[in-house]
Amino acid sequence: MTSFAEKFAPFAKRMQIEGLPDIVIRTFEHYYKQLAEGQTGLIPETDIRPVESLPDVKTFPEDLKEVGHAALTKTVFLKLNGGLGTSMGLDRAKSLLLVKNKLSFLDIIAKHALHTNSLLVLMNSFATHNDSLTALEQYPQLRKKTDIPLGFLQHKVPKVTRADLSLASCSRDPNLEWCPPGHGDIFTALVTSGMLDTLLETGYEYTFISNADNLGAVLDTAILGYFIKNKISYMAEVADRTHMDTKGGHLAQRLDGQPVLRELAQCPPEDMKYFQDISRHKYFNTNSLWLHLPTLKDILATKNYIMGLPLICNAKQLDPRDSSSTPVYQLETAMGAAISIIEGAQAIRVPRTRFIPIKNTKDLLPLRSDAYTLTDDFRAIPNPHRKLKRFVVDLDPTYYRLIADMEARFPYGTPSLIDCEQLSIKGDVKFGHNVTLKGRVEIVNKSKQQQEIPDNTVIKDELYIT
Repeated sequence: MTSFAEKFAPFAKRMQIEGLPDIVIRTFEHYYKQLAEGQTGLIPETDIRPVESLPDVKTFPEDLKEVGHAALTKTVFLKLNGGLGTSMGLDRAKSLLLVKNKLSFLDIIAKHALHTNSLLVLMNSFATHNDSLTALEQYPQLRKKTDIPLGFLQHKVPKVTRADLSLASCSRDPNLEWCPPGHGDIFTALVTSGMLDTLLETGYEYTFISNADNLGAVLDTAILGYFIKNKISYMAEVADRTHMDTKGGHLAQRLDGQPVLRELAQCPPEDMKYFQDISRHKYFNTNSLWLHLPTLKDILATKNYIMGLPLICNAKQLDPRDSSSTPVYQLETAMGAAISIIEGAQAIRVPRTRFIPIKNTKDLLPLRSDAYTLTDDFRAIPNPHRKLKRFVVDLDPTYYRLIADMEARFPYGTPSLIDCEQLSIKGDVKFGHNVTLKGRVEIVNKSKQQQEIPDNTVIKDELYIT
C-alpha cells in the first residue's frame, strides 16, 4: 500500500523544480492530505444556521468618516488582479479593458487611490503582472513617496488526477498541469513575496481587498472608521441576495456562532434547495474585505504560515477547452473563508452599489452606458438621474460574447440605457448612432444577415423585429 509520503512526493518534486517556496509546498500538502483522506470540504445545512441581521453601513454615524479619513495614509488599497478575461476573448489582463469614459479598470483604480491618498498594491498572476505594471507607469505619483512594489504574484499549484489522485501530466502543454490555488492564496503570497513585512515595517496597518473588476469596491472612510473604532481584525462586506445570486456563495454561521461562507462547490447536492433559498440565506459575499495587518501577521505566525482555509475541491478537465481531457481536481481556497477561522471576524451589510462585478459583456454594456456614471473620486455608481432600480441585460452569446464582436455591433458606443429596465438582443444586430432604449425592450433578428438599427432610433417597451 502506497504511503501518503510516497503519493505526495511527485507533487513536492514538481513544485520544487518550479521554484515554489517551501510555505507554498507545505500549504498544498495540507490540502492534498485532506483530499487523500476523503475530505470534501462540504458544509451541510445541518452544520450551519442562517444569519438574521448584520450591522448596516447605511446606519453608520457621520463621525466614523473622520476616523477613517485620518487613517487613509496607513491603509493599503489591495486589488486582486489575476484574471485574463478569456471568456470575453481577452488575452491580456482583464483590468486593462476600457470600461468607462475611455478609462480601464486599472486607470480608475489608480485615480481612486491617488484621490484618497492611499497605497495601491496589486496581487497579480504570472499572466497579468508585466502588462499591469507597464500600464501603471503613466501614474508615477503612485510611488512618489514610497519604494513599496506596485504588485506581487500569486502562486500556482499542480492539478490532481481525479481517478487516482496522482500528479496530472500533459506533455503537449505543461502549462495545463498547473492551476491557480484560488484567491485564498493571498495570505501565503503576502508572506512569500515579502509584501506583508514590508507594509508593516513602513507603518501600514489596514488593508481593503477587493476584485479589480468590481468598480463598486472603493475605499469608504465610514467603513474604515467602523473597522478601526471597533478594533476588528477581519471584516467581510456582504450584500442582500437576489434571484440573480442563487449560485453565488452565501454567509451563514456555525452552530457555535462563528460566521462562515459557503460556496456552491461546498454545498452537498441534497442541500441545494437551502443554498438557493434567498429568504433563508439572505446575504452573499462580495469578495471585499478589511484586514488588520499586524493581527494577520500574528495569526500566520501561530499557524506556521499555513492559514488553514476550508478546502474547495473543484472538479475540472485537464484542458478546460477539451471536455474529453483527463478529469482533474483543482485544490483551491477562498480568501473570504478566513471569516470562519479568525477569532472575532465579522461581516457588515453594504448596499448593492458596492458590488458591480464585470464578468461578461452583459455586465459591461450597462457600465459603459449612461446608466452608470463616474464620481469625482472615481467611484462607479448608478446614474443619479436613473429612476429604475432593476436592470436585466441578455445578449445573444453567438454575436456578443466576445468583446471584439460586441464592440463591432456598437460602433458608436452603447445606446442610452438610463431609462431601460430590461434589454434582450437575439440575433445579429448592429446599432446606429444615438440609439435610445427605454423600459422593457426585446430586439430580435431572425435572419442570418446582420440588421442595423438606424441612427436616432428610440425604442420603448416593445418587441423590435429587424
